[in-house]
Amino acid sequence: MQNDSQPITTSSTPPVNERKALGFGLAAVLCWSTVAVAFKMALAQMDVAELLFWATLTSVLVMGLVLAVQGKLVQSFLGLKSNWVRALGMGIINPLAYYFVLFAAYDRLPAQVAQPVNYTWAIVLAFMAVIFLGHKISKADFVAMALGYSGVVTISLGSSSDQTPLSFIGLGLAIFSTLLWAGYWIANSLDKRDPVVGLFQNFLMALPLTLILAWPLEPGFKPLLSAVYVGTFEMGITFVLWLLAMKSTRHSSRLGNLIFLSPFISLVLIHLFLGEHIYATTMIGLVLIIAGLIIQNRYARH
Repeated sequence: MQNDSQPITTSSTPPVNERKALGFGLAAVLCWSTVAVAFKMALAQMDVAELLFWATLTSVLVMGLVLAVQGKLVQSFLGLKSNWVRALGMGIINPLAYYFVLFAAYDRLPAQVAQPVNYTWAIVLAFMAVIFLGHKISKADFVAMALGYSGVVTISLGSSSDQTPLSFIGLGLAIFSTLLWAGYWIANSLDKRDPVVGLFQNFLMALPLTLILAWPLEPGFKPLLSAVYVGTFEMGITFVLWLLAMKSTRHSSRLGNLIFLSPFISLVLIHLFLGEHIYATTMIGLVLIIAGLIIQNRYARH
């Protein structure tokens, strides 16, 4: 999501173009909306470690191309001389640990369960920021947590009533992935590198580790297409689209509301392409999670 990003600000001040910002933002949201389907399709054809390697490799190539176009690729490689320890450490969190755990969760859960649970990472982030960044916790954060995890329980109850019992290991992995992602953003908030350069370096340093996990490889053309899609639209170009959107607007918080469209669009795609029957409890649970996030975001703005 992932669905999974947050507004990013930079020191540069490019020309504001709200129409362009909206276009980039919608493109990013549409890309994120497809990834739950892409995860499940890819995992039906390869194991978790293989998907992680091929998607990471694709993401490195995509971000490398973006940096080459921006004239920053050589700078990115040279910067590893002084940043390789940071890049390796953050690369172990994301992509290595985060996506391994997230893919493992999707491998065990219906997409309509794994995807909404993943959205609770922002709630986790608020509480981790208290511990690691000294932020103050608010009443809105507690309300968001109560709503968010009520949503998770609601979704779980609906899915566990199906003929196939819900995997509580899968649910635990999905929740654990939110801790990893929130932890990554805590570390990222202290990172002074250019966002795209930093992400490229992190993924590049983690790539050999993902290869070790996936070896021996058994590539096939059709499975590779799924992995390339995941690497491009979940782990690669979508981050750049969102960054461009945030750079092109004066209203980053308003643009950030577009993210809340993604899980609902995703449920439609999950039903159409994966054939999952979408339970009423899934919709109720998702509404609870999104309500918690909206309350948390509005309080943060004021």
